[in-house]
Amino acid sequence: MAHITGGGLLENIPRILPDGAHAHVDADLWPQPRLMAFLQAQGGIEPQEMARTFNCGVGMVLSVAAEAAEAVTARLEEAGETVVRVGDIRAGKSGCTVRGSQGTWGARNDWEATHLG
Repeated sequence: MAHITGGGLLENIPRILPDGAHAHVDADLWPQPRLMAFLQAQGGIEPQEMARTFNCGVGMVLSVAAEAAEAVTARLEEAGETVVRVGDIRAGKSGCTVRGSQGTWGARNDWEATHLG
């Protein structure tokens, strides 16, 4: 479990992964909260910096085996939690990449941001 605080999605997710695992997050999978859109617009912040600095509406990330995802989702939803699959974990350099398409988080073009470590 990763609590997404300072360091945003890019820096917090890798902290829970084993060496040789890289998180791939698809920003198109959940709506940007209005507060995040407001902050981004007022500050002229690019999507890559949003992913590096803010939680962008994702407060907690759980990394679970693919075969357990459905059961974990069901249990969390039964407990009243909102669950959104935000991406997957693949072999690679330790870190995280967040990608979005044109229009996601106000982007003028497709975008991505990567943090290794």
